[in-house]
Amino acid sequence: QVQLVESGGGLVQPGGSLRLSCAASGSIFSINRMGWYRQAPGKERELVAAITSGGNTDYADSVKGRFTISRDNAKNTVYLQMNSLKPEETAVYYCNADVASWGRKVLYSYWGQGTQVTVSS
Repeated sequence: QVQLVESGGGLVQPGGSLRLSCAASGSIFSINRMGWYRQAPGKERELVAAITSGGNTDYADSVKGRFTISRDNAKNTVYLQMNSLKPEETAVYYCNADVASWGRKVLYSYWGQGTQVTVSS
């Protein structure tokens, strides 16, 4: 099986920065798209940023210019550098990855457990 584990969340003041990490482990054959989603209380889960195995990126309009997604394919890890954080971006941030396992060489979407990001004074 495949597991995604997020880290790097926490409490930060408005205007501050955080760097989230998500490491995939298990019976991994390949990973195509990796991304970050967030869900605030009472809100629908939304895409924050995504990156393909080839390095193509996609960002929510609200985070363009402030957030940067990157990945280390050798480590099966995706990162999200978040700068100039705003209080309204307080949410649980989830890692997502489309993974083909050795047992099933078809891409399947996996989710991490989530990491809390709180932007507050």
